[in-house]
Amino acid sequence: MKLKKIFMAAAVAATALTACQSKSSSGDAEMDRYIDDLMGQMTLHEKIGQLNLPVTGDIVTGQAKSSNIAEKIKAGEVGGLFNLKGVEKIREVQRVAVEESRLHIPLIFGMDVIHGYETVFPIPLALSCSWDMEAIEKSAQIAAREASADGICWTFSPMVDICRDPRWGRQSEGSGEDPFLGSAIARAMVKGYQGENLQDSATIMACVKHFALYGAPEAGRDYNTVDMSRVSMFNGYFAPYKAAVEAGAGSVMSSFNVVDGIPATGNKWLMTDVLRDMWGFNGFVVTDYTAILEMIDHGMGDLQQVSALSLKAGTDMDMVADGFVGTLEKSLEEGKVTEEDINKACRRILEAKYKLGLFADPYKYCNVERPKKEVFSAENRAIAREIAAETFVLLKNEDNLLPLQRKGRIALIGPLADTKANMPGTWSVAAVSDRYKSLLEGMKDAVAGKAEVLYAKGSNLCYDATLEANATMFGREMRDPRSAEALRAEALRVAQRADVIVFAGGESSEFSGECSSRSNLDLPDAQLDLLKALKKTGKPIVMLNFAGRATVMNWENENLPAILQVWFGGSEAADAICDVLFGDKVPSGKLTASFPKAVGQLPLYYNHLNTGRPAEKWFSKFRSNYLDVDNDPLFPFGYGLSYTTFTYGDLTLDATSMTESGKITATVKVTNNGNYDGTEVVQLYIRDMVGSISRPVKELKGFERVSLKKGESRDVTFEITADLLKFYNSNIDYVCEPGEFQVMVGGDSRNVQTAGFTLE
Repeated sequence: MKLKKIFMAAAVAATALTACQSKSSSGDAEMDRYIDDLMGQMTLHEKIGQLNLPVTGDIVTGQAKSSNIAEKIKAGEVGGLFNLKGVEKIREVQRVAVEESRLHIPLIFGMDVIHGYETVFPIPLALSCSWDMEAIEKSAQIAAREASADGICWTFSPMVDICRDPRWGRQSEGSGEDPFLGSAIARAMVKGYQGENLQDSATIMACVKHFALYGAPEAGRDYNTVDMSRVSMFNGYFAPYKAAVEAGAGSVMSSFNVVDGIPATGNKWLMTDVLRDMWGFNGFVVTDYTAILEMIDHGMGDLQQVSALSLKAGTDMDMVADGFVGTLEKSLEEGKVTEEDINKACRRILEAKYKLGLFADPYKYCNVERPKKEVFSAENRAIAREIAAETFVLLKNEDNLLPLQRKGRIALIGPLADTKANMPGTWSVAAVSDRYKSLLEGMKDAVAGKAEVLYAKGSNLCYDATLEANATMFGREMRDPRSAEALRAEALRVAQRADVIVFAGGESSEFSGECSSRSNLDLPDAQLDLLKALKKTGKPIVMLNFAGRATVMNWENENLPAILQVWFGGSEAADAICDVLFGDKVPSGKLTASFPKAVGQLPLYYNHLNTGRPAEKWFSKFRSNYLDVDNDPLFPFGYGLSYTTFTYGDLTLDATSMTESGKITATVKVTNNGNYDGTEVVQLYIRDMVGSISRPVKELKGFERVSLKKGESRDVTFEITADLLKFYNSNIDYVCEPGEFQVMVGGDSRNVQTAGFTLE
């Protein structure tokens, strides 16, 4: 039977629906009719099959892989697959679904396209440090174009979890500690992936994760317990999820952790009351990898019990656990679930496929000619290089050591200096790292014919070989068999011949990411010993700090003249780093996560509540402080230097009072009075001085990237409305309350000037 006839038959066969058939409230009558007809033909077994998301085994993530996929597809027991790479492979699997199964229902193909496909952009934490919504949206758009060209129509991104504790390795995958900035980034990412219309074959469906609160595990340990008040949930953590939903995200992924003691995947308050009823989400919910199965270890029952709990909570698709396909028919027979529960979930999956245009053309994403032109193109790589340069944060630049001149001898030393595989960073599933440059290759290209680059590895990542093995998985291995003494001696010989030392160190790409929690955030021991030895040479040292999280850098800040935070910059990282290192680009990144002075300060975040005994200095008896360190971060939220200097004029408000229907305009003049053209991120913070509940000492409520030529000035204005003053009170009502407010403007959260107004 020809394909066209197959789908005409599926569309027009009008079978009476059961009394418990779920109805859609989508507002798309044509889609509703189509899915009504299709579901009318489906058996219970086929409906449950749509809720099943196994992994193919071609690219394996997580703890297990499913087998006999083709036979399951033919039997109507699979709704989609994930992490299968290659348009030819995907086309063949889709062919099995639409030509060899009874109802010819197409599959949805997902992948962890987290920060790019083969053209890899900086890790999400780094992207957030650009504060550039246009660039972030563009990165997602290019990721969607490349992934869709290679057969993927669904991405498990954006990850919008707020993280205030960098011990948690997945801080790398999110946008830092602030809900206002996180919300803006969530909207940009969803728009980038999904575009204006999912019918466009260059777009893919977004999946917002991890709902909810996954970024706040106790002790910073991945998958661990999360426990907080609902006031904290709504005011500190929920906003980016809500923003992504309002931006039209087609799917949401449940998180592993408990919320109010109930695992998120089986939490009806979370998945139905908040996500669907309060926020109006009309897409589908997929679990994280084996999340239903893991509810057994949470003490929620056996596989049948937790599967029924998840379905009734509002979870629609089971990733890998085989809970739905293995138990729901029995649960229906026993009255543990209803056919209406199953129909609701099935309809949501079918609606997603309809919205993606897969029923109209199941091979929509299977054009084998597209990858040759659209994946890892020169144009995409050039954009990735430009964006990467915006994400680097200049933390220190004593005596204007940076930018370096292209002259003399430059010693490039450190374990991250000559490793291609670690440049893209964690969660770069589709990366082809042997096509990327190492930093050493990029630096040699950058100074070719003008300066000499000398190289020595200097040390392994750390002394402990087991720790290094755990931090360099998935082909990122780089351990040198030589002794620590031999590696260091070689580095010192190289350093003695050089005019300046560039140290490339910090974390390897898998030192952060999923299941890469750390209890110690200092520079690994072998590297710190190497740096101390290099300092004794007397040569100036520029540290390039690779990391997927905020790290502790007290010794480095006290002893090194220049530190550039380069995160993991993606496939074009090597060239982008050199662009900034040698002054072709001026750094403009600003931190979106506070850098602590000690792990004992964690969790640490700028928008904290005050205490009844706020600290006044390092230590004062009977105040809220530590004996051995002050409360402040080493580098605060919003911090970042430039090669030029920006000065701020006086902050002015055009009024000192407003009503709830009014507005106030805040204005500040920003001047570039340095020697380079540059970009400053001007930040607006607001403090509610008196509230019905305790309110943060400041909250980000606006920001603007301002590009200024040297000597140029510009007035930057922010419009303050009642919406910026609202918060969730103790009844979880979204309100703004009359009273006194402070407005703060500056280049970071610490260095601000303040004005005040009254809301009447």
